[in-house]
Amino acid sequence: MGFARTSAVALTGVEGVVVEVQADLEPGIAAFSLVGLADKSLSESRDRVRAAVINSGAEWPQKKLTVGLSPASVPKCGSGFDLAVACSVLAASERIDPRSVAELLMIGELGLDGLVRPVRGVLPAVLAAAGAGYRRVVVPEQTVPEASLVPEVAVLGVRSLRQLIAVLAGEPVPDEPAPGEPGGPPALTVPGWEGPPVAGQYWMPPQELRPDLAEVSGQRLARRALEVAAAGRHHLLMKGAPGAGKTMLAERLPGILPPLTRREALEVTAVHSVGGALPPGRPLIERPPYCAPHHSASMAALVGGGTGVPRPGAVSLAHHGVLFLDEAAEMNGQILDALRQPLESGHVVVARSAGVVRMPARVLLVLAANPCPCGRHGSASADCECVPSAVRRYRARLSGPLLDRVDLRVTVEPVGRAELVGAAGGGESSETVAARVLAARERAAARFADTPWTVNADVPGHELRTRWAPRPGALGRAEQDMDRGLLTARGLDRVLRVAWTVADLAGHDRPTAQDVDAALELRTGVRRGAGVAGSLP
Repeated sequence: MGFARTSAVALTGVEGVVVEVQADLEPGIAAFSLVGLADKSLSESRDRVRAAVINSGAEWPQKKLTVGLSPASVPKCGSGFDLAVACSVLAASERIDPRSVAELLMIGELGLDGLVRPVRGVLPAVLAAAGAGYRRVVVPEQTVPEASLVPEVAVLGVRSLRQLIAVLAGEPVPDEPAPGEPGGPPALTVPGWEGPPVAGQYWMPPQELRPDLAEVSGQRLARRALEVAAAGRHHLLMKGAPGAGKTMLAERLPGILPPLTRREALEVTAVHSVGGALPPGRPLIERPPYCAPHHSASMAALVGGGTGVPRPGAVSLAHHGVLFLDEAAEMNGQILDALRQPLESGHVVVARSAGVVRMPARVLLVLAANPCPCGRHGSASADCECVPSAVRRYRARLSGPLLDRVDLRVTVEPVGRAELVGAAGGGESSETVAARVLAARERAAARFADTPWTVNADVPGHELRTRWAPRPGALGRAEQDMDRGLLTARGLDRVLRVAWTVADLAGHDRPTAQDVDAALELRTGVRRGAGVAGSLP
């Protein structure tokens, strides 16, 4: 008779639950039972663990073996429990001291040859372990940089079960070639997301390769809208003919966003670790992510989901970054409307039979759309071939409730020959604009000190109307638009948020009537007073 316990982590979305892995050996016919609400891949660990133990030179116990995963009510999935199951069995059979594994938390998949393979979600798993009071964790060697991001936790990286047994038993540790080295096994990587693919849509180039706003010719209004969106994290819709530069502008938006704070970087890295989209060699994501799914993406690809336990979608992979939906009018209307709740709350709640998962989704949404199916409606240089009913149906794909959550709506006009080839066609660089955006963010952060908010887009409208009211009479035109039915109550609140961002960029202590006029122009497209050009530096 033998008993031993160690610990692992079960992930539900990007949150982890510490699981106690218990192994019990009893006299009887040799059998291996795994209990505790395990899914198919975890149930198959019985065969993987047995082969890995034998191929690592250890003896498999020829007794009745029961491995329990507690708490039994928490669904458990994936192969990340293999290492903990193997060590609990070896401790129960007294190959290693049970006390040596009792205070450890282990994460890793085992190959049949005993090699320890990397798994998704190491960072959120170690964060959960640290929150539960664990100070020592064992992970695959390839994921040590990711696990080491969590402070006050000692991380041991192992290449094989044989090495871990030697460490725990106090024996000489065998020197094994690293994956990819001559004589060693092939390099092992975490496979990509197995749902609708996101690889190639997720993009964070190095600083020296990041597109620059100076490359954009003309588009003064669209550039101003981009700056306001970055400063206050306001959602943006760009409408215009094909080739006007909508995608070019959106790709340069991450370059003017401020770097992520340490807390934000850990949140973003945790999401990408769970989604299998963590960039190789970059354990910590420090720049805002940029995610641009294809317009044919499914509901699961955009908001998260899939079979079994839901996984992060594009809206979560773009957390604290930019979610760009090009050709938005070509997307399924129901899929677009699924973004309405995440845009308000900053998170996604996906309910499945296997459980309910809550994933972060605080994004800056950028939509780009053509004016009609042919793209030439309203163009002075080409005739539109679409019938009026086709134009109406095309525009109706972007529903009113979704557009009501979009603060900035600008028309991107085609660039003229003089702007494109002339010396005066280029504008300010991303570095110059980013400096103004950072200064505006710092003003907002100072104003919202000791509150849960950091940017203007997050502040409830009631707080802005009462606690941080604009200058007297500044909302005159906005109130008139509301009386005429041109603005909803939510629309008025969003205009006020944009006005605060315009004021922060201009260095005003409170929004003026000119700042509110600029916010109205950016939302309705109708110029008020001096317009956007006169309200920004």
